[in-house]
Amino acid sequence: MRGYDSNLGDAEIVERVLQGDVDGFECLVERYQTRVFGIAARRVPRRDVEEVAHEAFIRAYTSLARFEGRGDFGAWLSKIAVRACHDYWREVYGRREQPMSDLSEAQLTAMARLASDRSSRALDESVSADEARSLLAWALNRLSAEDRAVLELVHIEERPVKEAAELLGWSVVNVKVRAHRSRKKLRAILEKLIANEEDHHETGQDENR
Repeated sequence: MRGYDSNLGDAEIVERVLQGDVDGFECLVERYQTRVFGIAARRVPRRDVEEVAHEAFIRAYTSLARFEGRGDFGAWLSKIAVRACHDYWREVYGRREQPMSDLSEAQLTAMARLASDRSSRALDESVSADEARSLLAWALNRLSAEDRAVLELVHIEERPVKEAAELLGWSVVNVKVRAHRSRKKLRAILEKLIANEEDHHETGQDENR
């Protein structure tokens, strides 16, 4: 960006922006857009990634004075991006329901195959990567925004509990408790789906006799 050395530190750019050089924030956007878009892409539907990423940058700009050049700007911005994703799901959660009938035929077939063996190994062996991701997304949509956020960070991305706590702005204890509970809830959702598919499969067999 014109007027900005690529070696200029984040804190220096932030200071310039706070002193009135608002165009300087564009340099930070260019520097961190890959990271922010990456965070959003892992957490929200593809169609909304750009909107959520832009929201994260807007929040960062409007709260820039709180950064004050202390710490790692990239880590600070990552927290804002994660929380923007969390807020996204808080908005949509509960407004959209996806009944079992909305599952694709491929998803239903995959769940039927899993009915006889519910281990994670069976999931890996019986379901394609795309099917597994789709099923996981379906199950995650059944969780609250808070449970979804902590499960994605701790169990899916396998981030340390302390890091997850920092990103979400929660206590370590809260993250530990929620991570445990959210995993149990997700497992219950999948097991219920499997059980329903077992019943559906058995009913179909009885009707064909």
